[in-house]
Amino acid sequence: MTNPCIDRELSYGACNYDPLPVVLVRGEGVYVWDDAGNRYIDMMSAYSAVSHGHCHPKLVKVLCEQAAALNIVSRAFYTDKLGLFLQRVCELTGYEKALPMNTGAEAVETALKAARKWAYTVKGVPKDQAEIIACAGNFHGRTITIVGMSTVPQYKAGFGPFPPGLKVIPYGDASELDKAITPNTAAFLVEPIKGEGGIVVPPAGYLKACAEICQKHRVLMICDEIQTGLGRTGKLLACQHDGIQPDGIVLGKALGGGILPVSLFLSRREVMDVFTPGDHGSTFGGNPLAAAVGSAALDILVSEKFSERAAKLGDYFQSQLKAIHSPLIKEVRGKGLLIGLEIDERYSAHDLCLKLLKRGILTKETHQTVIRFAPPLIITEEQIQSVAATLADVIAEAEQA
Repeated sequence: MTNPCIDRELSYGACNYDPLPVVLVRGEGVYVWDDAGNRYIDMMSAYSAVSHGHCHPKLVKVLCEQAAALNIVSRAFYTDKLGLFLQRVCELTGYEKALPMNTGAEAVETALKAARKWAYTVKGVPKDQAEIIACAGNFHGRTITIVGMSTVPQYKAGFGPFPPGLKVIPYGDASELDKAITPNTAAFLVEPIKGEGGIVVPPAGYLKACAEICQKHRVLMICDEIQTGLGRTGKLLACQHDGIQPDGIVLGKALGGGILPVSLFLSRREVMDVFTPGDHGSTFGGNPLAAAVGSAALDILVSEKFSERAAKLGDYFQSQLKAIHSPLIKEVRGKGLLIGLEIDERYSAHDLCLKLLKRGILTKETHQTVIRFAPPLIITEEQIQSVAATLADVIAEAEQA
């Protein structure tokens, strides 16, 4: 039996996604409902964008109030909301300045532009020679520049040529960074934990060693915290697990409270001051609606102790998953409530996600073999226990089959 919503999307939409066969119509907290009234636990959180849970009442209230007052005026004028938002996030993260955009990819592009202009105007790199270093298995977005740094063939196939000045090194080995840096290196862009790359956690001390190498060579270290930041891994920023303050960070996803696309590049004054009026911009970036929601999202993150919850519940969730003994499970890994369950490649992780869908749990695999568990940070122990028990049943059924 076909579904008209699915058929319409397939008919009129470009086929750049392969959704699970479910049509969602409502969300509340950790739950979503489909068009047939079935309820599911959301273990994806829109790739960590819905850390606050679906339709958080405080965020909805702020959204409605601001929408009734002022929405979009562009950065051609000042508003009463943007400065407060930027002040809040800078004070919370310890950075001096922030540049607002909308999507995570836009914020990464902003960071790359800042790093290159800083290299030319401050570091003294010769014109058009600046280099950016990223890691194998990275995922920083989908723009032409960003996929030029990707090591996933599909992300690049058919989209070249790509900009010069992009280097890729192995992830998790600081000595590789030291070897790759040249006098023209502007920045090292890195995920504290690889998200789309399979929820891969680097060795303890890796980020700290990289920070020391970057400081030694006068290279900007920029951490992509779009998926890992804002409490997801058990600390406000995932890089704080290694006790470092990078030269810059990129935030997005949960910054919009699961309601609006809101992103930022944050850095110190020396880096941000390379921008002058007209250098860079966005019609929607920093709009008052996004700023109001972003400020409220940060307030809720602090007041509802999201970081502490993620640390405690993440440990509990991993213990529940590790208690499932099966030859189909190769590894459980992650930090906080960003967890990957690696499945033996002889069995389809996608098929397991379809079986979980039928049992009321929504998630999706990444890189064919890893099932991700990244629920809203408001999830409870009881709900985690329910998910783990259901997963154990599905794994047992798969073993028998």
